[in-house]
Amino acid sequence: MIVYHARNRPEPWAERRARIRRRWVVPLLAFDFAWEWVAYLLSNWSFLQVLEYLGSFSVLIGVIFWFSESGDRVMQRHYQAWQVINTAQGKGGSGGRIEALEELNADHVPLTGVDVSSAFLQGLRVPRARLARSSFGASDLRNSDLDRSDLTWADLHFANLRDANLESVAFDHANLQDCDFSGANLAQASFAGADLSNADLRAADLSQIHWKGIAAIRNANVASVRNPPAGFLPWALQNGAVQQP
Repeated sequence: MIVYHARNRPEPWAERRARIRRRWVVPLLAFDFAWEWVAYLLSNWSFLQVLEYLGSFSVLIGVIFWFSESGDRVMQRHYQAWQVINTAQGKGGSGGRIEALEELNADHVPLTGVDVSSAFLQGLRVPRARLARSSFGASDLRNSDLDRSDLTWADLHFANLRDANLESVAFDHANLQDCDFSGANLAQASFAGADLSNADLRAADLSQIHWKGIAAIRNANVASVRNPPAGFLPWALQNGAVQQP
């Protein structure tokens, strides 16, 4: 809120000069006296007040436009993130894809069908991501967090998921051949129709996994698995799994 206070008319210079005892102060006070008159005259100029109000109004208009265009800025940000992912498709390294995937997931954008094969994505954090039919073949996802993500029908063959947090992930009908799950947290994960052939499950936490619908587990290494559900190990060994420390 703009508040104006009326300025008092400056006293005559002769009166002020009469009170000055030291001569060397006179030029300084005269200079200040001149500007005091300028301030007094301008304070009564209505045009300057109008300009002040217009300046405040322009700030308000700017704020309104900033909020009204927020949707366009979000769309532009998402477009740039997808551009990073698609441009680096099929290439090794990260190429900014970790940040792009995390940003899109944080904005609840579906990542269905995304292709990040052979990418270096170590430490990726995309909990609750919608990654159905995505391709992570031969990608490095060590120490990543995909907690409660949807990876149904996804292709993760040869993916490195060591020590990753995969709790409650839906791997239904996913291609998990030759996946490295050693040390990973697979608690309550679902594997209906999944192919775990040649997968490395050593020291993985299998607490309460949904395993009865697994399509294939031949040559999967189940040595030292932690918290296997009742009946899982006998079934796995009977269907071709191995225990090689």
